[in-house]
Amino acid sequence: MDLQLDGKLALVSGSTAGIGYAIAHTLAQEGADVIVNGRSQAAVDEAVDRIRSQAHGRVVGHAADLSRAEAAEEAVRRHPGIAILVNNLGIFEAKPFEDIPDDDWLRFFDVNVLSGVRLARLVLPGMRRANWGRIVFISSESAVQIPTEMIHYGVTKTAQLAVSRGLAESVAGTNITVNSVLPGPTKSRGVGDFVEGLARSNAKTFEQVEAEFFDHVRPTSLIKRFASPQEVASLVAYVASPLASATTGAALRVDGGVVKSAF
Repeated sequence: MDLQLDGKLALVSGSTAGIGYAIAHTLAQEGADVIVNGRSQAAVDEAVDRIRSQAHGRVVGHAADLSRAEAAEEAVRRHPGIAILVNNLGIFEAKPFEDIPDDDWLRFFDVNVLSGVRLARLVLPGMRRANWGRIVFISSESAVQIPTEMIHYGVTKTAQLAVSRGLAESVAGTNITVNSVLPGPTKSRGVGDFVEGLARSNAKTFEQVEAEFFDHVRPTSLIKRFASPQEVASLVAYVASPLASATTGAALRVDGGVVKSAF
């Protein structure tokens, strides 16, 4: 399927590894011009080189912490004409509710919510002038099934759904769409490293630890395994394409059936 992305300029925040990298790679494979972002210049350069070797879209790097307002403003200045914004930048950690101080709540909100709000606010005028654009927030199944082990993370993911829906309504009647994508447990680099370390320390295989996780921690999963970043990226690439012109204001799940709902 041709996603008709040739020449579309896409910014994927937090895209040197995991789901963000898979999204940037897939968009570039489909012909989009992609801005790869991460905080480390070395990580950005490595990701750009890997994507360039396998894709025909133009790929450039932008090393900066896009959770900072001035860095976001500089990124949009340096790369005018962004037609696709994928707000993937985010942080998570497991911590008991009683141990989460105000500073952590503010940090999570700033990185997970405000970073995407700022970038959307910066690129939206150009999208309005072009009367075309795609804004995608990478949320989580944790937005609708708040994990007790990281409530602050779940709250920020729920907030992304509200921002996405409200922004979609604010551009009603245009050719700009805004959506959220909700991955479930995904074998990103961090998750893979954590599970492999847990397996080694308990003299188990990755597959054994994975099976135990879905038996006890996410028992509602229908696929009973971690999704791959590529499985998430495939949905995001479609949503970012002209083919998805009637999909807007939606919370789209690629959660392996973890959320126990028919709707």
